[in-house]
Order: sequence, then structure tokens, then C-alpha cells
Amino acid sequence: MPELVLKAVQLTKRFRGLTAVDNVSLHLAVGELHAVIGPNGAGKSTLVNVLSGDLAPTSGSIELNGREVARFSADERSRLGIGRSYQRTNVFAPFTVLENCRLAAQSRDPHPLNWWRRAASYRSVTAAAEQALAAVGLESRAGTVAGTLSHGEQRQLDLAMCLATDPRVLLLDEPLGGTGPEEAAKMVRLLDQLRRKHAILLVEHDMDAVFALAQVLTVMVNGAVLACGKPEEIRLSPEVQRAYLGGLETDV
Repeated sequence: MPELVLKAVQLTKRFRGLTAVDNVSLHLAVGELHAVIGPNGAGKSTLVNVLSGDLAPTSGSIELNGREVARFSADERSRLGIGRSYQRTNVFAPFTVLENCRLAAQSRDPHPLNWWRRAASYRSVTAAAEQALAAVGLESRAGTVAGTLSHGEQRQLDLAMCLATDPRVLLLDEPLGGTGPEEAAKMVRLLDQLRRKHAILLVEHDMDAVFALAQVLTVMVNGAVLACGKPEEIRLSPEVQRAYLGGLETDV
């Protein structure tokens, strides 16, 4: 059985009169990629923000490794093993690829860094950054200025920075967004490798990637779960076809 890492039960997020996430429950386990799809405005990104701690839930529970974390801040959840990426790349353009990754890895060092000591001298931090870059295939680009990378490589760096924080759970919001066919194919292969050691929740527009990667698929409409199951079950669901997939397969 896959190792359950994160469990959300009856999560709800309201913004005054708008219910953006409506009584959503899901499980994330190591070895499984759980994709969330739905039309624009379905509440997918809000769900990710609630799970990561960027937004506090109005109600519901979130357990991480059996510990209730629904009222924890984003940085507290990050230290406990939740990593996330955003729809827009979040890299420091003037810094090198390695420096970007090292900054992320520094957040996990148990001791404060000495302002007067060179960052490169912290071997454990540099090693964690290098390991994360190798995991996404960017080790040869370590000395490259991040702002000169292609969009696809910046997406890879974004993911490497996430991995440098040593997460068990990855919450990925449209990691293929804006990539070309070759870059998208590379990201699909990378995510398939990462799911073997991580629990992954993926929000993505690319339906080919979703059905190639997902072991579990949740469909959201108007903030609520319309259906959840294996991808082949979701693809054949008449209810999902009527509400979402029919004619909209390239625009989540």
C-alpha cells in the first residue's frame, strides 16, 4: 500500500459570499501523483494555497504525517515537509542557478548563517543544492545566470528550489505552463521520477500530461469535487464529460 503522507478532510475556503473551495477531501501518498483538473475558476489554485498554508481554511482539517496542520503557517508547513511551486516562475533572475537553489536549501539549515562567512563555505547547504539540481537535470547549468535560462529550464529550476527544501509532499501548480512540446515532455519524465519518492498533487492544463502521469484524478467544478478516481474511470464518466472534458480537453 502507498504510504499516506497528507490527508485533507472537508476543506472549505470562503471569501465573504464566495465559496472557492467547497468541502473538498483528498489523500496524497508517496508513489502516487494526484492530479486536480477543472475549468477556470473551479478552485484548483485556491485548494493548493490552502494546503500549502498560503491561505487559512475556513473549515476542515489537514493532516501531515498524522499531525494536524490546518492552522500552521506556510513556513511551518514547509519545515514539516510541504513544498510547492507557483503558476509563475519564482526564481531570482540575477543570481546563478546554484545560488538560487542554495538560497532554498539554506532555509533547512538548523543553525543561523554567519553574515561574514561565504555562503559557498557551507558544504551541507551547497551539497543539498547540487543534489536538487541533479535531480532535475540542471547540474551542468549551475553557474548560469537564472535570468538567461529558457522558460522550461526556469520551470526546472523552480522545481529544484522546491526539492532543495527536502519536502515529502510536492504541491505543483501548472509546472508545464508556457513550455514547448520538448520542454513539456522533459517535465513529464521528471515528475514521473519524482513521484516515486514524493507524494505529489498536480494542477495542470495539459490533459495529455495529466492522463500520462496521474494515478488518481480529482475533477473540481465551482469549488466542489465532481468526481475522483482512476484516470480511466474519470475519462469515461458521463457526468465529467458533460461538465468538463467534452470539448475542453486542452483548457482546464
